Amino acid sequence: MGMGNLAKMEQQMQADMARAQQELDELRVEGSAGGGVVKAVVTGKLDVVAVTIDPEVVDPDELDDLQDLVVAAVADAQTNAKAAAEEKMNKIAGGLGLPGGLGLPGM
Repeated sequence: MGMGNLAKMEQQMQADMARAQQELDELRVEGSAGGGVVKAVVTGKLDVVAVTIDPEVVDPDELDDLQDLVVAAVADAQTNAKAAAEEKMNKIAGGLGLPGGLGLPGM
Protein backbone atom coordinates (compact mmCIF):
# COMPACT_ATOMS: atom_id res chain seq x y z
CA MET A 1 0.00 0.00 0.00
CA GLY A 2 1.46 3.34 -1.00
CA MET A 3 1.90 6.42 1.13
CA GLY A 4 -0.80 8.21 -0.86
CA ASN A 5 -3.32 5.52 0.02
CA LEU A 6 -2.34 5.68 3.69
CA ALA A 7 -2.79 9.45 3.69
CA LYS A 8 -6.23 9.11 2.08
CA MET A 9 -7.22 6.46 4.63
CA GLU A 10 -6.08 8.73 7.46
CA GLN A 11 -8.05 11.67 6.07
CA GLN A 12 -11.15 9.49 5.70
CA MET A 13 -10.79 8.24 9.27
CA GLN A 14 -10.41 11.79 10.57
CA ALA A 15 -13.53 12.83 8.67
CA ASP A 16 -15.42 9.82 10.04
CA MET A 17 -14.28 10.65 13.58
CA ALA A 18 -15.35 14.29 13.24
CA ARG A 19 -18.75 13.20 11.92
CA ALA A 20 -19.13 10.69 14.78
CA GLN A 21 -18.24 13.37 17.35
CA GLN A 22 -20.88 15.68 15.84
CA GLU A 23 -23.44 12.87 15.94
CA LEU A 24 -22.58 12.23 19.59
CA ASP A 25 -23.11 15.93 20.34
CA GLU A 26 -26.58 15.68 18.79
CA LEU A 27 -27.46 12.24 20.22
CA ARG A 28 -29.99 12.21 23.06
CA VAL A 29 -30.20 9.12 25.29
CA GLU A 30 -32.79 8.68 28.04
CA GLY A 31 -32.49 6.81 31.30
CA SER A 32 -35.14 6.28 33.90
CA ALA A 33 -35.73 5.10 37.46
CA GLY A 34 -38.69 4.31 39.65
CA GLY A 35 -40.75 2.80 36.85
CA GLY A 36 -40.38 5.92 34.73
CA VAL A 37 -41.39 8.55 37.29
CA VAL A 38 -37.93 10.09 37.05
CA LYS A 39 -36.22 10.47 33.69
CA ALA A 40 -32.90 11.94 32.65
CA VAL A 41 -31.64 12.79 29.18
CA VAL A 42 -27.95 13.05 28.30
CA THR A 43 -26.03 13.68 25.09
CA GLY A 44 -23.71 11.14 23.55
CA LYS A 45 -20.93 13.06 25.27
CA LEU A 46 -22.61 12.47 28.64
CA ASP A 47 -23.85 16.01 29.21
CA VAL A 48 -27.10 15.98 31.21
CA VAL A 49 -29.63 18.06 29.28
CA ALA A 50 -32.89 17.28 31.11
CA VAL A 51 -34.29 15.70 34.25
CA THR A 52 -38.04 15.27 34.61
CA ILE A 53 -39.95 14.14 37.69
CA ASP A 54 -43.59 13.05 37.66
CA PRO A 55 -45.36 15.68 39.82
CA GLU A 56 -47.37 12.98 41.57
CA VAL A 57 -44.24 11.58 43.25
CA VAL A 58 -43.20 14.79 44.97
CA ASP A 59 -43.83 14.41 48.68
CA PRO A 60 -41.73 16.31 51.20
CA ASP A 61 -41.49 13.21 53.39
CA GLU A 62 -39.94 11.25 50.53
CA LEU A 63 -37.35 13.79 49.40
CA ASP A 64 -34.40 11.49 50.10
CA ASP A 65 -35.94 8.72 48.00
CA LEU A 66 -36.65 11.18 45.20
CA GLN A 67 -33.07 12.39 45.19
CA ASP A 68 -31.86 8.79 44.98
CA LEU A 69 -34.15 8.22 41.99
CA VAL A 70 -32.71 11.26 40.19
CA VAL A 71 -29.17 10.01 40.75
CA ALA A 72 -30.16 6.53 39.49
CA ALA A 73 -31.83 7.97 36.37
CA VAL A 74 -28.79 10.07 35.49
CA ALA A 75 -26.47 7.10 35.97
CA ASP A 76 -28.72 4.96 33.74
CA ALA A 77 -28.71 7.58 30.97
CA GLN A 78 -24.93 7.93 31.17
CA THR A 79 -24.49 4.16 30.91
CA ASN A 80 -26.76 4.08 27.84
CA ALA A 81 -24.89 6.98 26.22
CA LYS A 82 -21.51 5.35 26.83
CA ALA A 83 -22.74 2.15 25.15
CA ALA A 84 -24.01 4.13 22.14
CA ALA A 85 -20.71 6.02 21.84
CA GLU A 86 -18.68 2.82 22.06
CA GLU A 87 -20.81 1.17 19.39
CA LYS A 88 -20.42 4.15 17.04
CA MET A 89 -16.65 4.35 17.49
CA ASN A 90 -16.20 0.61 17.08
CA LYS A 91 -18.06 0.75 13.75
CA ILE A 92 -15.52 3.27 12.49
CA ALA A 93 -12.48 1.42 13.81
CA GLY A 94 -13.83 -2.06 13.07
CA GLY A 95 -12.29 -2.25 9.61
CA LEU A 96 -8.83 -1.31 10.87
CA GLY A 97 -8.29 -4.43 12.96
CA LEU A 98 -7.28 -2.41 16.02
CA PRO A 99 -7.64 -4.31 19.29
CA GLY A 100 -10.42 -2.88 21.44
CA GLY A 101 -11.81 -0.64 18.72
CA LEU A 102 -9.76 2.53 18.76
CA GLY A 103 -7.98 1.59 21.94
CA LEU A 104 -9.39 4.67 23.63
CA PRO A 105 -10.03 4.14 27.32
CA GLY A 106 -13.59 4.75 28.33
CA MET A 107 -14.97 4.51 24.82
